[in-house]
Amino acid sequence: MGFCTWQITTLMIIFCEMFFLLSDAARDAIFDENYNVTWGRDHILFFKRGREVQLSLDHLSGSGFASKAYFGSGLFQMKIKLPDKDSGGVVTAFYLNSNVGVHDELDFEFLGNRPGKPIVLQTNVFADGVGGREQRTKLWFDPTTDFHYYKLLWNQHHIVFFVDDIPIRIHKNNKLKHDIPISVSKNNKLKGIGYPKRAMQVVVSLWDGSDWATDGGQTKANWSNEPFQAHFQDFNIDGCPSVTTAPNKDCYSSRYWWNRKNYRQLNQRQLKAYEHVRKMYMNYDYCTDRGRYPTPHPECIG
Repeated sequence: MGFCTWQITTLMIIFCEMFFLLSDAARDAIFDENYNVTWGRDHILFFKRGREVQLSLDHLSGSGFASKAYFGSGLFQMKIKLPDKDSGGVVTAFYLNSNVGVHDELDFEFLGNRPGKPIVLQTNVFADGVGGREQRTKLWFDPTTDFHYYKLLWNQHHIVFFVDDIPIRIHKNNKLKHDIPISVSKNNKLKGIGYPKRAMQVVVSLWDGSDWATDGGQTKANWSNEPFQAHFQDFNIDGCPSVTTAPNKDCYSSRYWWNRKNYRQLNQRQLKAYEHVRKMYMNYDYCTDRGRYPTPHPECIG
């Protein structure tokens, strides 16, 4: 993939030193326990007795699945192996979505590319109907040759995006500071954007993003290479069940392991890994895009 060996070695050392207890989550659930097919049923295959799913995309249709339940907090993860062909214009998505009413959403979107060019991981946060907070990271490995974990930790204090166990993005709940509401500014608004608080469903899909995903839409899906195929494993969901009409007030309770004190912030090893990835591999941040946002968002200041 063209990445420097010493950079990869540094990340591996940090990775091996980390002690974030994401292993508290259960493993190896089969697909039918927590998920249903939502579209493109004839473009989906199941392997290993339901422990691996293949989504396919061709010029006729993509495909996708979603969790049976909605959740108000938790650890949401999926092992993913991305399409291994010329995948320009192809989007593989793993995200949480409130679907109804005012929109909350947390996105992993893998933007395909031409052979020899890196696949870009785009993350985004929508809260109270407001999005446009994209960040893009070039992965330091080839995500088409093997499975890797992609994880979202969501509790009352922060939302953390992980690649394997390496944090690549943090979205803090600015309405909290050591469990005490922060002060209100002169315009009577709290610093930063809203914090996702609505029950959300886990959604996975493979679809044609030719109009925007690669080179700003200049690179289209090459249908001579169809079908494009992505593979998924580990269908466990370690979340607090909730419903869209009446959020579960217990979802921030310490009865759930991800809400306990040691998950309220990253430890020093995680922060070191986070800072390294952002310095070496992040290639777009909405906070620094003055062409798009001449006036930066509040959370980008200071």
